[in-house]
Amino acid sequence: MSLEQLPYYMVRNLLLTVFIELSVAFILGQRKRELLNIALANSITNPIVVVVPVFFNIVRGVHARNIALGLLEIATVFIESIIYGKCNKNAKIKSLELSFWLNSASFLIGVLIDSL
Repeated sequence: MSLEQLPYYMVRNLLLTVFIELSVAFILGQRKRELLNIALANSITNPIVVVVPVFFNIVRGVHARNIALGLLEIATVFIESIIYGKCNKNAKIKSLELSFWLNSASFLIGVLIDSL
């Protein structure tokens, strides 16, 4: 991917991530306020998870990109769980569990889409 394609890639990934995670969250019983908080948390974390691995790929190659992506995904689960815990006091599912399932779904579906 070239740097000229990066803005398109970022928007595409954010929209897909938000769609996937909101869909899974809704299935898991999350509603209005929780869904808004999930969308907002992803608006903060997703650009970092998308951009940093791209730069690692350019500078250090695909192996470094994969390591960066893995570490960022793990960090994202914990960061978003903190956000969910602070914002969703009456949530039906624990924040760490919710973050794990949402991020796992969006990551796996994203890998599937990218492989097509």
